[in-house]
Amino acid sequence: MRLTRTIKSIRFSYAFFGLISMLVVGGVAGPALAQPSFGNQMVSSPPSADDAPVVVTVESSASEAAPGSDLVLAVILDHAEHYHSNLNEPIVPKEMGDFYPVPTTLRLPEAEDVTFGAVHWPTPIAVDVDFFFTGKPISYQVYTGKSVIYVPVHIEDNAVLGQRDLELNLSYQACDETTCLPPTNVKLVATINIVDAVTSATTPSALFDGYNPGSSDAQGTDQTSAGEAVKIERRFLGMFVIPDTNSFAGILVLALSAAIGGFILNLTPCVLPVIPIKVMTISSHAGESKSRAFMLSMWMAIGVVTFWFGIGIPVAFVSKFTDPSIIFGIWWVTGIIGLVIVVMSFGIMGLFQIKLPQKVYMVNPKADSASGSFVFGLMTAVLGLPCFGFVAGALLAGAATMPAFLVLTVFAFIGIGMALPYVVLAMFPKMIEKLPRTGPASELIKHVMGLLMLAAGAYFLGTSVISYGSGNSWVFPWWGKAVHWWAIGLVGVTTGGWLIYQTFKITKRVGPRLTYSVLGLLFATSGSFVAYNQTMHQYHYFWQPFTPEFLATSLDSGKVVVLDFTAEWCLNCKALEAKVLSRNPVKSELLSADVVPMVADLTSTTAPGWKHLNETLGQTGIPFLVVYAPGIEDPIWLSNAYTSAQVVDAINDARERGAAISLVD
Repeated sequence: MRLTRTIKSIRFSYAFFGLISMLVVGGVAGPALAQPSFGNQMVSSPPSADDAPVVVTVESSASEAAPGSDLVLAVILDHAEHYHSNLNEPIVPKEMGDFYPVPTTLRLPEAEDVTFGAVHWPTPIAVDVDFFFTGKPISYQVYTGKSVIYVPVHIEDNAVLGQRDLELNLSYQACDETTCLPPTNVKLVATINIVDAVTSATTPSALFDGYNPGSSDAQGTDQTSAGEAVKIERRFLGMFVIPDTNSFAGILVLALSAAIGGFILNLTPCVLPVIPIKVMTISSHAGESKSRAFMLSMWMAIGVVTFWFGIGIPVAFVSKFTDPSIIFGIWWVTGIIGLVIVVMSFGIMGLFQIKLPQKVYMVNPKADSASGSFVFGLMTAVLGLPCFGFVAGALLAGAATMPAFLVLTVFAFIGIGMALPYVVLAMFPKMIEKLPRTGPASELIKHVMGLLMLAAGAYFLGTSVISYGSGNSWVFPWWGKAVHWWAIGLVGVTTGGWLIYQTFKITKRVGPRLTYSVLGLLFATSGSFVAYNQTMHQYHYFWQPFTPEFLATSLDSGKVVVLDFTAEWCLNCKALEAKVLSRNPVKSELLSADVVPMVADLTSTTAPGWKHLNETLGQTGIPFLVVYAPGIEDPIWLSNAYTSAQVVDAINDARERGAAISLVD
């Protein structure tokens, strides 16, 4: 009988090992994932052709023009009700934080005999938006309704007579009050007939009444003629969107992960033994009444959620003490986080016990009323604190860079995940018999949790050493930045081996042994694989360190510069580098003779790249990639989420612009 219960415990418990590892790794990635990812906070499906959010057309003030004369082109953005597009130079309210809107841009052609004046952009209109689904709309300036972009056109005195087809390219992103569609590019063709003399004067339509040649609204174009500076153009992944924590989908994923973590707390030795006692207490007070059992269990659940929400309140304001964008560049912060996680891991594995004061265990409120069940729930949540380590390690990593409301959401859903089983079991008490019991399998859960936490601690401690060394001008050997990854790999091998060994001790059944041997091998091989990849990455490292002087010299020498802002603590940066920058076709482009791959390592708070990122480019979050064209001071392309094709296109675009400038010079 005992063996049967043990096997049930193994089956039920090991099913969550993958989820546990995801939570711990998610905590390590917290600093990176908390950074902004995309300009469009949430992508929804495009509307049908009959209900287009924006209809774009072009109209000329005259169909004919003589050499030496002027006319005006009007690019019309006719927005459907509730839709808008971003300004050419978006103004982001501080309440919107690190929100990166996709600007409306207009590219003008290089046409013989025709020159363009400064573009006159529409007057902004303030609308209320709630991209973060907070329930508190924010006033945001946009183009909406019927917005007209005016482009002055001058026909040169020596213009050749005949028809000219001028191709304009408009990029914009349509949004409503809460969501944004993928950025859209529209090609427009304006036809002008250049004649010797205009036979009959035409009166421009009323559309051009809003054009004022002397208006101060002229902001310049994104591309005029070759050799002139261009404004920054942001490019994004379009329909491919990883849920951002600023979007509803991202918040939902975060909340679900927290609920899973809270549920797993019930399987720890701190809570698991008392679950049947707590449930049977409620059932005895409810008697045969299902409605009363539901009422009492709900009040108990509210007590559990209230406790965890209360714990989250002080944690939610960790980020107020320092700038979230650089907090993990402070070596002693990452060092303390690493030490705390390591100490917690040893405690979880049983090297020492974390016990609450004895008086806490003596508190035994009656659960025969709403208030009694509420207090009953509070005390139940308290019992989970000693085993809270594996969740706390993740939250320590992520809370510093997450907005307060997201941290509170995480803690509230930890409570919901922990409380849900009590509600279900109170309604169906016979299910208690199917609960796993404490014993060898429960102890193994603790060991695996502790080892996974130890891997997370090794990551933070290694990052702390590199951050300290970078800030003090240490010169690391090529393998110096990979040592902590081998420590992580070793922990992975140990975790896998221990899982296999203990499974064979606990049960003799072939099924569980085979299943968890595969899981153990997965832990071992994944850790080794990551360590090997990071080592090879450092061995074949081809990126050159950024300095403002080196950037200027490279551009002056006619080179395309690809500047990558990254850091040791930024796992998103490493993922993009491994998937995009370190693979062909991008890698072969970066190693071309006319391209300089440059890296701004922001692991330390004193790194020179911080000033360039914050002050020169006006950005904060990483990962962040910038492409410069030779002879052009400002970047022609930048993005914090990109594909291989986009990077290659940006490099080729930079080459073309650099070549055009060389011809002009």
